[in-house]
Amino acid sequence: MGRQRSGGRAPGPTPGVYPIDSGTAELIQDRDHPRGYLLLVNGVESSHIDLSDPGWLDFEYLRWIAAVILDRAPEPLRVLHLGAAGCSLARYLIDARPGSQHLAVDSDGELARLVREWFDLPRAPALRIRVGDARAVTESLPDGGFGVVVRDVFVGALTPSPLTTMEFTRQVHRVLVPGGLYLVNCADTPDLRLLRAEAATIGAVFGQLAIVADPPMLKGRRRGNVIIVGSDSQLGGPALVRELLGGAVPAQFWGNGRARAAAAQMLPLLDAQPASDRPDQKIPD
Repeated sequence: MGRQRSGGRAPGPTPGVYPIDSGTAELIQDRDHPRGYLLLVNGVESSHIDLSDPGWLDFEYLRWIAAVILDRAPEPLRVLHLGAAGCSLARYLIDARPGSQHLAVDSDGELARLVREWFDLPRAPALRIRVGDARAVTESLPDGGFGVVVRDVFVGALTPSPLTTMEFTRQVHRVLVPGGLYLVNCADTPDLRLLRAEAATIGAVFGQLAIVADPPMLKGRRRGNVIIVGSDSQLGGPALVRELLGGAVPAQFWGNGRARAAAAQMLPLLDAQPASDRPDQKIPD
């Protein structure tokens, strides 16, 4: 497993394709960031890391997630990341909130080993990586252990359906402290059917609901990422709304009323729901 040196700087990983438990991981060097790397898992963009700048998030949806978290969390964080990949969000939050502790869960053990080697990630207790199924790990955790849970799990372009149901959402609620945050990366098509079904599910468990995405996505003009937020405490405020609108890709914040109105005609997703009745979770090619 080669590493490269350039101009006396600390070594970085060697771009290329590497075998992992679930298929392949590919590292591509970022032309705009000399020490930046894009990680693809089975051909799908998964993470971006700038080794020289832990405060850089290349993926816009991660910037939205981070903005929501930091708006609510002035103190060190305890965060459960379901879907580890390159751990770019955990690395960012550790830099933004020193003393924070993160548990990242990924089902691919070889990928977890490689990203530790490639990206020189923070060690425990700041960042622990656990190999396992996201739902099984969540169900094994004690009550009230985390202030934030982030779900960013995909198999290819799919979020596994066991991680979208009301039963699983109740498990997330259980492991959160009172008033904690649950943030979901929902990838959807222009019909927004999955967004509305997931929002209905999360809204059935949490007292407050919010949606964050760029206007073309919310108007059904394209496919892409939408962030759904659940909490039992008030979400959002003028400062967060301004920050989201002022980003490189401006995003809208739909608060509890508007988010629930968007999901009003959908029933929560259940474990026993037949696959034929579920919204399509795949972004078509």
